[in-house]
Amino acid sequence: METTGILDYCADDPAAVPLTASAADGITAMLNRRMGAAAVVDDHGIVAGIFTERDVMLSVALSGRDPSTIPIREVMTTPVLMATRETSIAKALQVMIEHHKRHLPVVEENGKLIGILSIRHVLERKVDELTRQLADGVKA
Repeated sequence: METTGILDYCADDPAAVPLTASAADGITAMLNRRMGAAAVVDDHGIVAGIFTERDVMLSVALSGRDPSTIPIREVMTTPVLMATRETSIAKALQVMIEHHKRHLPVVEENGKLIGILSIRHVLERKVDELTRQLADGVKA
């Protein structure tokens, strides 16, 4: 059986915005990549926060403020739970479930963003694997 790593479950082009971005920029990044979260990174690509659909709902939607005038620093979630390329899918899912997170940035050892793990992508991949096994007549 082929061994897969955590990056195999991540989108190819993770949504990310700079620390200088607005909430509107974060929302646009999520929409453009069809993701429910965007990493907020510094000038070196180091993850400083994460901006999620939940942040939009709790801090932007009913604030009465124009999202383009809200600094993302003000509404992003920190501290950020993260994984590295060495983190197993099982461990990443355990962390996500225990902490009620649907997205987990995947970073290099220095904190530089290399992917965002989405629970949706993991579930889609596992459903595909199960469907193939059932089609092949292999017990799951």
